[in-house]
Amino acid sequence: MAQFIVQDYSAPRFQGFAAHPSTSLEVEDGGVSGGRGGGCRRVWDPVNARFEPCALPFISAIPAAITLCILLSFVLQLLPTRKVTPKWLQVFIHEIPEQQEELLPKKKRHFTFLSGTLLAASLVGFILQTVSVFRPKLRLETIYPAASWAIACLVLLLQRPAKTPKALLVLYTSIFATQAIVLIDSFFSTSREDIPSILALITSPIAILTIIHMPLRDPSLPRATISPAFGPPTDKLRSPEDDLTLWQFMSVSWMKPLIDLGNARQLNDEDVWALSYEFQHRILHDRFRELKGSVLRRLIEANGVDLVIISVLSILELCANFSAPVLLQKILQSMEDHRAPKRAALTYALFSLVLRLVGSQSAVFSLWYGRRAYERSRGEMITMLYEKTLSRKVVSVSSKPEENGNGTNGTNGSVKSGSRSRWRKVVDYLKKPFQSKKKTPVLESAPEKSPELASMGKIMNLMRFDAYEVSQRFWEFSSLVSQPLGLVFSVVLIWRLIGWPCLIGVVTVFIAQAINAFIARALLSWEKDRRIATDNKLHKIGQLVEAIRHLRYYGWQDVWLARIMEARQHELTLRIITALWRILIAFTNSFASGMFPVVAFYAYTVWAGQPLTVDVAFPALQLFSMMETSLREVPNLITVLLNAKISVARLEEFMSEPEKEDADTEQGFNTKLEMKNASFAWPGATEPVLSNITLSFPVGLTVIYGEVGAGKTALLQALLGELDRLSGEYDRANDPVGYCAQTPWLQSMSIRENILFSSPYEEARYKQVLDACALIPDMANFKHGDLSLVGENGVGLSGGQKARLSLARAVYSRANILLLDDPLSALDHHTAESIVRKCLSGPLLKDRTAILVTHRTELCLGLADQIVHVVDGQARVIEAESIASEDLHGATPEEPATEEESADDIQQLAAVPEKFMDDEHRAHGGVKASIYWEYIKAGKLRWWFVLIVVLALYRVIDVGETWFLKQWGEAYGERDERASSGPFGNLPNPETNIRPWLIGFFLIAAAQSITYLISQAFMLVIIYQAGKNMFERVMTRVTHATFRFYDVTPVGRLMNRLTSDINTIDGNISNQFQNVAMLSISWISSIVVIGSVTPLFLIFAIALTIAFVVIFMHFLPTSQSLRRLEMVSLSPLISNFGELATGLTSIRAFKVSHLFQARVITVTDNFQKMDHFYWSLQAWLMYRFDNLSAISTFLMTTMALYTGVSPGLTAFLLTAAGKFVLGTHLLCKQYGQLQMDFVSVERVVELLHLPQEPPGRIDP
Repeated sequence: MAQFIVQDYSAPRFQGFAAHPSTSLEVEDGGVSGGRGGGCRRVWDPVNARFEPCALPFISAIPAAITLCILLSFVLQLLPTRKVTPKWLQVFIHEIPEQQEELLPKKKRHFTFLSGTLLAASLVGFILQTVSVFRPKLRLETIYPAASWAIACLVLLLQRPAKTPKALLVLYTSIFATQAIVLIDSFFSTSREDIPSILALITSPIAILTIIHMPLRDPSLPRATISPAFGPPTDKLRSPEDDLTLWQFMSVSWMKPLIDLGNARQLNDEDVWALSYEFQHRILHDRFRELKGSVLRRLIEANGVDLVIISVLSILELCANFSAPVLLQKILQSMEDHRAPKRAALTYALFSLVLRLVGSQSAVFSLWYGRRAYERSRGEMITMLYEKTLSRKVVSVSSKPEENGNGTNGTNGSVKSGSRSRWRKVVDYLKKPFQSKKKTPVLESAPEKSPELASMGKIMNLMRFDAYEVSQRFWEFSSLVSQPLGLVFSVVLIWRLIGWPCLIGVVTVFIAQAINAFIARALLSWEKDRRIATDNKLHKIGQLVEAIRHLRYYGWQDVWLARIMEARQHELTLRIITALWRILIAFTNSFASGMFPVVAFYAYTVWAGQPLTVDVAFPALQLFSMMETSLREVPNLITVLLNAKISVARLEEFMSEPEKEDADTEQGFNTKLEMKNASFAWPGATEPVLSNITLSFPVGLTVIYGEVGAGKTALLQALLGELDRLSGEYDRANDPVGYCAQTPWLQSMSIRENILFSSPYEEARYKQVLDACALIPDMANFKHGDLSLVGENGVGLSGGQKARLSLARAVYSRANILLLDDPLSALDHHTAESIVRKCLSGPLLKDRTAILVTHRTELCLGLADQIVHVVDGQARVIEAESIASEDLHGATPEEPATEEESADDIQQLAAVPEKFMDDEHRAHGGVKASIYWEYIKAGKLRWWFVLIVVLALYRVIDVGETWFLKQWGEAYGERDERASSGPFGNLPNPETNIRPWLIGFFLIAAAQSITYLISQAFMLVIIYQAGKNMFERVMTRVTHATFRFYDVTPVGRLMNRLTSDINTIDGNISNQFQNVAMLSISWISSIVVIGSVTPLFLIFAIALTIAFVVIFMHFLPTSQSLRRLEMVSLSPLISNFGELATGLTSIRAFKVSHLFQARVITVTDNFQKMDHFYWSLQAWLMYRFDNLSAISTFLMTTMALYTGVSPGLTAFLLTAAGKFVLGTHLLCKQYGQLQMDFVSVERVVELLHLPQEPPGRIDP
């Protein structure tokens, strides 16, 4: 009898994961039994890789336990569990709400073909398992499976499921797994009496295959609007996700039609399915509005189920990942132990394969549910922000604080000028993030500042970046569970591997995290300043883009460009500072993770006196690598959570802004419009702009006149409810108002649609309005008449035409009240006189209250029923006779913009294009090499060269570390002359002198951390150079582009490229470049290492690479099309937000906010569906890559087992092969992601080639 003892803590040797201090194992007759006599004290035989016979009855009872859980769930379904279930655990969207479901007629269930097949398989399994109970004799362990089959038959007979019975799937899987374990365990002693059990085992996979081909959705529900799983994709139908089988969902095979179409040609909008029911934003927005509480609480309640699911899946993935080093040690131990059969190592390899396949499937599910939480939370926030923007008070420009020279409000993290020394200022600058806010002195005399209302630049930033930041945390919510838990798992497993010495290494980890906590505080402070600087930059860009034509007319564009560049430089400075803090955190973690194994191995070899053998070193190296990943991710997790906290605070601040007060009276119940001693101020201001106004506006025409800046427009704004009422009374109906703004606001649509403005088309009234507003001659000059499209804000029309269109929109509406803000100022005398005669005194204004602000009082005095004179914010009614002659003739602006329509103007109008806005350009095929070259040049070639050299050095050090541990592990017990071979052959035998090995390991670990720090530093230089150069060149080209470009390019489209695409360049794209470079170096080095050891592995590696590339190339064209469609579809979303900058008052006056909300929901649907199917395509790729990686790793392990190489070389090969498989996998994914991100660079580079307006010249 051979015996080995696993020592307690005082013993001189640890034996890895199987070792527990109090365990004693005996090998007897080739098997392992408990060393303390009698009973089943152990479940698993680690040498033979099999369960102990005494444990088999307990394993057989697992399906019975699952059966009891199924029965318990049926009982719970009879209870009103919804009343006690928290809101965040309830399903947020039901295709058929429960209230409607109760009203539906109850149909008698019938067996379908699949459910009938499932019942037949269950009956056969029950009969076979029952026979095995009594043959050859009554066996207790076979009763449990028979009972499980019986319960399955009973459930099927009662439920007759038409869709996937998930509980039965779990039951059948458990039956198959447990019975396979029992039969395989007794494989060599199987007799004829076991044939029924074997047949029953075969029956359970049939049942499993039947279930996974059953639909997930009830087939009785309507499916006419759902695309079939493998039908041609079209935007007329909902995504096939609404009606899939479980297998189609698991394998993401339903994406095949879209992939095939994308490989055949470029995808268009109409080729992409509509979103599935539970992703549609009309439904999500309505449900989200019903929730109460803060933004974060509402988001959690809306997405709580997904968060729970992805948390559970992340734990499952974590367990599968951490099984790899455990099973690797078992494989190496089996190879070293001559008593263990070769089947044992193969069994552990098979376990590894199964667990990796489970992890692969879990990753697909996790991606889908994580993306659902991400997309739904992002869509909910976008529609929430738009709704809030529609209802909040309009920001007054006059109430905004004055900006300083560098384009920032206050300091924003900049150094204040003063008489102190430069060194003192630098010290204060660096100390600022660490100073407690509680200690900041507050001057009693300082007035309390009211919170500043958000500008449109900030709102755009909230929509485009902060909403993304928060929703990204929902997608990555699983990391909140997996990363800290992974850190705990790695420490526990290292403890079981090397014992108490790992605690010495853990101390270094805690020291590093304490340092990082201190650094994170500084990072949080700088990140807040950085976001304020980004808000300011976006606000200035928005102002430039919206006013570019006027700035170019007056030659002010270069002044504004300089302001933007100052704001950009300030933002870049803060980006560098925050990046430096992040690099410091990353280096701290890298150094700590490198020192962890050094310190742990030192304690293990020197203090504990244990040899660092191969079966300890390489599993430990894997665990240290996993721990290093967790260590790097945990601080990054803290950083992104801090960023999300900032974003949530910004969102909460915006959502808490005051809203515009609607009239107290319901529509149609009040026809009065009067003020009594009312004073008003601009929103956010305290000084009144109108004081003690007492006015009543009767039916008829009221003319308001006064000097420029007297308060005429403010009076109209007060009538619309846009100003803050400080005192007095104001009565008005909550009815639509026909509002004509002083600066006409028009939409990018046809002339007719601008006039109708969602009102029904009445031909007679419409033609009457065209005649009254003098638009009929203009319509004749357009090729398509009133169906001709106008550009954004009326681009392509003269000032008079815009004013008359805006007036026509107000007059055509059925509003009883019309507010007309100086529509006559842009018209020549003849046209103005015609409008006064036909419109203001015509039948269209009969029985309506019309309030006209004008400087051209001489045209209107005879028609006015009331005249109001506004002087210095005060208004009074006067008689027409009392108007002074100088007021009558002097009220016109200094330079009236009149509309002189000469023959040349008529000819120009006739040449108006059919469509003002060009469709946004989309490139075809892959991103061209010239795009990459543009970005590389922007980052400076010398910095890229240095970065590649540093990354190559990092990879050399990484391979050297693996080979160093191999030689260290094999050096024990060797003769000195044998140990002298290899690059580290001059080191002494570790049994006699361990210190040189520890010093060498320390130097390697330190070199890795230093090269990592250097690579990040050069990466930061590249990001800064590329971002600065490309932004400056792009803004210069845009600012000096031809006027034709401004005419055909919507503001939203241009803002999309100057915000979203530039942000991609500033952000992650350089890291993607670095990752691709690093993975390429790693892949090449892995090929060299594997090929130098054994050519057989090299052949397999090349074949595997070909398989990866074929799958990837099938994926790439469709992913590129979807990515480009996503970027293009984002432009209308930004345009919809941009429209509110100038058109919000008109939208609210006409009471059409709900229509604009519906439109932005439709636009959000279109944008989100591109993103949704892009990531569904990523899931398709991930499923195939992960499964291929699992199978290839298993095959490589099998090859290593049967080629007769040494355990040390096997460990080295498996480590290199694992990195090769993972590197090939990640290289394809990272290259694909790089291609997707470079679509943004591609779109920015297009702006670099804009045609420029030739510089003007003055001829003598």
